Amino acid sequence: MTRDLHIMPPEAPLNMPAQDFRAGFRDAQVPTQQGAPRSGFWRALALSPAMAATIGLLWIMTDWFGAAGINLVEGILLALISFNFFWISFTVCTVLLGMVSLSRQGQPKRPSRPEPLRVALLTPVYNEVPWFVLGNARTMLEELNTRGGQHHYAMFILSDTRDPEIAAQEQASVEVLRTTLAPGLELYYRRREQNTDRKVGNIADWVSRWGGDWDAMLVLDADSLMTGRAIARLTDALARDKGAGLIQSYPQLIGAQSVFARMQQFANGVYGIAFAEGLARWCGQEGNYWGHNAIIRTAAFATCAGLPKVRGLSGTPKLIMSHDFVEAGLLRRAGWGVRFLPRIRGSYEETPPTLIDHAMRDRRWCQGNLQHLKLLGSTGFRAVSRFHMFHGAVGYLMSPLWFALLVMWALIGQGKDASVLHYFSPDNPLFPQWPEMSETRHVMIILVMYAMLLAPKILGVAALPLSGVRYSDFGGSRRFFTSFLFEVILSILYAPILMVQQMIAVFRTAFGIQKGWSPQARDGGSYDLRTLIMCHLLETISGIALGAGIVAGLVSVWLAPIAISLALAVPLSALSGVSAGPARRLVGMREDFREPAITRSARRHRDELRRLIEGKTTLTPAE
Repeated sequence: MTRDLHIMPPEAPLNMPAQDFRAGFRDAQVPTQQGAPRSGFWRALALSPAMAATIGLLWIMTDWFGAAGINLVEGILLALISFNFFWISFTVCTVLLGMVSLSRQGQPKRPSRPEPLRVALLTPVYNEVPWFVLGNARTMLEELNTRGGQHHYAMFILSDTRDPEIAAQEQASVEVLRTTLAPGLELYYRRREQNTDRKVGNIADWVSRWGGDWDAMLVLDADSLMTGRAIARLTDALARDKGAGLIQSYPQLIGAQSVFARMQQFANGVYGIAFAEGLARWCGQEGNYWGHNAIIRTAAFATCAGLPKVRGLSGTPKLIMSHDFVEAGLLRRAGWGVRFLPRIRGSYEETPPTLIDHAMRDRRWCQGNLQHLKLLGSTGFRAVSRFHMFHGAVGYLMSPLWFALLVMWALIGQGKDASVLHYFSPDNPLFPQWPEMSETRHVMIILVMYAMLLAPKILGVAALPLSGVRYSDFGGSRRFFTSFLFEVILSILYAPILMVQQMIAVFRTAFGIQKGWSPQARDGGSYDLRTLIMCHLLETISGIALGAGIVAGLVSVWLAPIAISLALAVPLSALSGVSAGPARRLVGMREDFREPAITRSARRHRDELRRLIEGKTTLTPAE
């Protein structure tokens, strides 16, 4: 039996105690903050209009429904509409704040020279394609070497790979890469015998054994890619801000080939910029952590962010799954700043290529985010940290709420005489009589909902020039707006399917069906008809039932787009994985015309490693 490759520097232990959620904690090493920017004004600008708009809608609808008093069913409907409308309004307000912030960009001040830091680039891997990960690692190291500067960097590949064949190719790739790296570039590798506590345990193992020698750690994902400039800017920001414990960059999507992935990448690169800017404004020093492409002060993380187990419904200790939100909350609880710098360009990641791959990833994230609801009452967390955790959970809970709203809205029908509820209980005084809504009011509410859902996209397009991006970068203005139109159409078609898939994820988590935390299938796959049907059976049945109601005149025709989407879930899911020509014609992206140099370098280095390693055995990514 061949011994595992182990190429690591001398150990420098750093104590990392598990935190107590029942007691507050303040890190004595946090420096006194001088003149830290306050975000209360920006938070008020984000929350107040959203609250006002929601109260206004609730007042109007209460007036419509309240002629004979609000009964239980009407109250539930009003609550569902108001809750959903608030979160939509809050998103719109965040984008508007981003537009205001981008429009106020002035000349940057000449920054002081920061002190040099020793930074470890950490790449945790689990059954990943080795040449993909190592090709990215080499690209980032060479970018940093070319750029130079006063900071010292080293790359650590922290393997939790279980598959022996992948592990062998992983280690062969490391050995080959080390022979080709320029002198002075540091690449380390270790593989744990047991992947205790998954990624949380992987990072904690490095911190507790080697973290003492490093001022900061830049945590990457297996598909992360960052330019040397982006890494240096994050490092400089941490070095200058002594009170910052974590600084998160804004990862932009790259590498999309399929219809679904290109739709996601277009949305991220166009609509996401203004939203990210607004988010950074109202977060201030109480931002969030997304688990990768972020730089963290090592000593602060070790002292303040060690994760305990939490008790599940069965009473057994459970690992905290979506650890990143909680770690950010713990750092902020201890007094460290958690910042978000969306203007740093050159931070990249990839996205699942198909609808099914996206849904599988969402099930894992749903499991972790709903777990956060148990931590909301923990001692010492700041209000904004609790809001981040609650908002993450609400992102999934919204889907069953939307589905319930859709069902209730469909049951209203087109008036008192057409209401399905009326047919079920014609004169039963014990059953609440549904209000008679005119078609005009019915349609108005649906149109308001549609408009609010589209508003962030339209505002994102309007804000794009403020960020320095030109429409012509997408192959010309005409090409840009054609892509925008296709993205809107595709998002409208896929949104109801994603709603149902997220609802399934919520119920799988609630009933304990979702087990474990399997690695993401980076390359995705094409799925046979049986898999597509089994995955989208609920959507198909719901869409057919809704369509039948529309044809029979029981359901408003304004729900037809949702009915069509759900009924066609299987072919739409198949379309999501179509790559190459058709995908490019539907949604064009800036990267098609101005590909970042770093992605070309990474692709070249991956191909070189693949040619050297792949001939020995055939490798398929583990799922």
